Amino acid sequence: MANETEAGRRRAARLFDVRLVIGGLFVVYGIIVTVIGLFDSTAEVKKAQGVHINLWMGLAMLVFGLLVLLWLRLSPPDALPEPADETDTKPSDEPD
Repeated sequence: MANETEAGRRRAARLFDVRLVIGGLFVVYGIIVTVIGLFDSTAEVKKAQGVHINLWMGLAMLVFGLLVLLWLRLSPPDALPEPADETDTKPSDEPD
C-alpha cells in the first residue's frame, strides 16, 4: 500500500512540474509553426529577406520543447511530501 501512495505522489509531482507545461506548449507550437513554414508562399519568404523564418523558428521551438521534455524525463521531480498530520492544529509560533 505504501508503494502505491509513493507512486501516486510521484505521478502528482510530475503532473504539476512546470517543465511539462513549457515543453508541451513549445512542442505543439513548434509543430504548428513548422507546418505553416512548409507552406509559406514565395511572397512571404521574400518579406523575410529570403529566409524561411516560420520553418526555422518552428523547428527551433520543436527542438527546444523536446529538450525540456527530455530534461523532465532524465531528471524527474521528487515525490510530493506526505500530508501533515491533521491532528496537529497548533500554530508553529505557539510555545509547547
